Amino acid sequence: MSDVKKIATRDSYGNALAELGAEFPNLYVLDADLAAATKTSTFKKAFPERHIDCGIAEANMTGIAAGLATCGIVPFISSFAMFAAGRNFEQVRNSIGYPHLNVKIGATHAGISVGEDGASHQCNEDMALMRSIPGMVVICPSDDVEAKAAVRAAYEYNGPVYLRFGRFGVPVINDNADYKFEIGKGITLKDGSDITIVATGLCVSQALEAAETLAAEGVSARVINIHTVKPLDEELIIKAAKETKMLFTVEEHSIIGGLGSAVCECLAENHPAKVVRIGMRDRFGESGPAAELIHKYGLDAEGIVKTVKENI
Repeated sequence: MSDVKKIATRDSYGNALAELGAEFPNLYVLDADLAAATKTSTFKKAFPERHIDCGIAEANMTGIAAGLATCGIVPFISSFAMFAAGRNFEQVRNSIGYPHLNVKIGATHAGISVGEDGASHQCNEDMALMRSIPGMVVICPSDDVEAKAAVRAAYEYNGPVYLRFGRFGVPVINDNADYKFEIGKGITLKDGSDITIVATGLCVSQALEAAETLAAEGVSARVINIHTVKPLDEELIIKAAKETKMLFTVEEHSIIGGLGSAVCECLAENHPAKVVRIGMRDRFGESGPAAELIHKYGLDAEGIVKTVKENI
């Protein structure tokens, strides 16, 4: 997919906020001194009176957003995933989740594709943290089109939403006329009868590429894009488990608590099936070029194909 246009979903986030800001005067953006990196600077340039730089103080930013939400404002708080979800967990839980306030969390620089910033900034635990908060919606878009649609859907949804974006450019795969984003509804991108690959985020385009390779080798792989990890589209997952021999989940996240765990929980309760989780296996990341890290940890098409072959 080297010839396909690639856009980082953090750029999509910034552009979507600016577009929505023109439509909705009650949309505010709060940032923790990272507007240039999270791309909320795009919104700041267009609507400086509705952009609040809270400084390097995510907990304080969350408290401000909670207060704004009680006044009818729809605030998007923005920072790196490591800080928005990690450093900020208690405040998100108690100030946003517990009162179920209408605050959106835009978390950029998630996963190992942060690259050279290293393990301290590569948050592979954020979806697990956010999934554990009652009433929190967790979204991890696969490309530019989906990321923009997710930001709009988050604004329109009444309640807390965690949006996960990346630093690394990913192929645009959803630029078709019939594309539709709906919170809690997965999308079957490719049908298949032997196995199912369930992917989220940047791994979706890699799953599609892997399916093409597998098809050439006689393995029919269904590919499902799960952009909403919570609430999970259980109906679609159960259907795949019934119609194919086994499932593989792929995520740029720990296999503990993220997409893989959500799929396993669903099937254990509804339709027991063989599931192989592909992701970060109980370890921290490391510093290095994003593409090389994705390859090293088996999250690219080659790695997915290798894991599938080892297990079927």
